[in-house]
Amino acid sequence: MAHEHQEARGVDLALRALDVAISSLVLAVLAIPIGLIALAIRLTSGAPVLYRGQRVGRAGRMFTMYKFRTLTPDAETRLGPYLGPELTALTVMETTRLGRALRSAHLDELPQLYNVLGGTMSIVGPRPIRPAFFAELCEQVPQYWQRLVAPPGMTGFAQLRMTREMTWAEKLAHDLEYIADRSVSLYLRVCAATAWRILTTPVRALAGRRAGPE
Repeated sequence: MAHEHQEARGVDLALRALDVAISSLVLAVLAIPIGLIALAIRLTSGAPVLYRGQRVGRAGRMFTMYKFRTLTPDAETRLGPYLGPELTALTVMETTRLGRALRSAHLDELPQLYNVLGGTMSIVGPRPIRPAFFAELCEQVPQYWQRLVAPPGMTGFAQLRMTREMTWAEKLAHDLEYIADRSVSLYLRVCAATAWRILTTPVRALAGRRAGPE
């Protein structure tokens, strides 16, 4: 059910302008790497190159979210009934070798920049959720619908602070904190923290391997 009466703030216009500027710039700079990733997926595991999934967006409107496909073909059908830690474990089994590398480097998310450019997503906001789980989560956590106030994002407080094993209520608390306090400065801080995490992921992974048993 869409909540068309959701609050809109003046700052949302500034955040939308930032979304358009940043997504356009990144897509232009990374046009060649994006093309090479698409070619690599096509050559190693066939079609389709993109994953297209229905998600619940702002005010309850449905939209198609794009990602580079990192799972084996038709994995979505097999994983559909699962949620939480069980979904995480089964997803690992369905991930392709190239998909693991793309996920590790967060490159599988790049096509969502087209969602941002098109206005169905923002760079910063609550992560979009599959419609099959939306009603269920609203029953478990009555305040869950409040995430619909802002457009879903590629990154956000919950992604920076939490792990996938945390409860939905805990993740929701961080999402609602961002929605309540959203501003240009907060948006830019989340973008900067996300960029830093992505850029330092290989270093942290290498350090973890060196610290482990030989």
